[in-house]
Amino acid sequence: MRRSRKPAQSNGLAAHALHYAARTAVAAVGAFGLEDASATVRSAARWWARSSFNAQRHRRAKANIAWAFPEADAAWVERTAVASYEHLFLLAAELAALPRLITPSRWFEHVELGDVREGLELLAEGRPAILITGHCGCWEALGYTLAALGVPLHALYRPLNQKPLDDWVRRVRASRGLALLDKFGATERIPAIIEQGGCVGFLADQNAGDRGLFVPFFNRLASSYKSIGLLAMRYELPLLCGAAFRLPAASRKRFRIELVDVILPQHWKDADDPLFFITCRYRWAIETMVRMAPEQYLWMHRAWKSRPRHERLGRPFPPALRQKLASLPWMTQPSLERIIERSRRDAAQCAAR
Repeated sequence: MRRSRKPAQSNGLAAHALHYAARTAVAAVGAFGLEDASATVRSAARWWARSSFNAQRHRRAKANIAWAFPEADAAWVERTAVASYEHLFLLAAELAALPRLITPSRWFEHVELGDVREGLELLAEGRPAILITGHCGCWEALGYTLAALGVPLHALYRPLNQKPLDDWVRRVRASRGLALLDKFGATERIPAIIEQGGCVGFLADQNAGDRGLFVPFFNRLASSYKSIGLLAMRYELPLLCGAAFRLPAASRKRFRIELVDVILPQHWKDADDPLFFITCRYRWAIETMVRMAPEQYLWMHRAWKSRPRHERLGRPFPPALRQKLASLPWMTQPSLERIIERSRRDAAQCAAR
């Protein structure tokens, strides 16, 4: 894992004001209950999504959705983009309630499990593993549930810029057994965690910058972290890919956890490029999660911000990359052609800047 420079945290008046604003929101949800607060939260999210000062992000969300779902009409794209903001606002509201809802003695009242037996059996062996999810569903509910089940989970975490708020978030999560691993300094700590039988969790759909490994995500090359695959290869760790999805209001429970893929060392041992295979497969697993509930993904994020070297330099699509993509077991010819066509368009946009 490449060492990153840790950004300076703010500890001034504005940082403390934001901290107390967040605590006030938490208190409101605590006072009125998550269900009663949800309607107000959704209404605020819809207003925010369509507000003039959010126009650029809303356009980005719709463009990302339209590319990911080319068969969808404009009305569905608009609804999904707005629903994505509702999801974002609900995530914030749920932060207030999850620590007291999902506990070792009560988690099953609020969370149902899909077909997760293979993953639970691997975790029950007490061996270390890598847990993969994305910015889809409620990743906080996933983390709290795993902690309630006794999984020794260390979640990679980017510290918030506001120190008072960051300290509070850490305390709340730690109170429910969810250990946070600061991504700035994780390089030194992860080996010891693995050697002690711990599990490391990643939100693995973040943009990894120009030095990342570019693999397909919704038929467009996306910069992805090499460190996940390198860690799996070094320690021969399984990767468990899953998500916690919010259920409809009429459901008896609030969340459902689904295991989408289990990537084992034997799956990559014969690959010509194991790192590329692992990275492509966990990204494909995250895409599968998003397709299960498109309205529960943060489409406004710049997931495709960084571009591969051949696009930045205006060069043709590399034949070697095309060959590696074609060798992936799940790759189809239409998807491959769409990846190459989108790369050509992105290269043209790079040249026009």
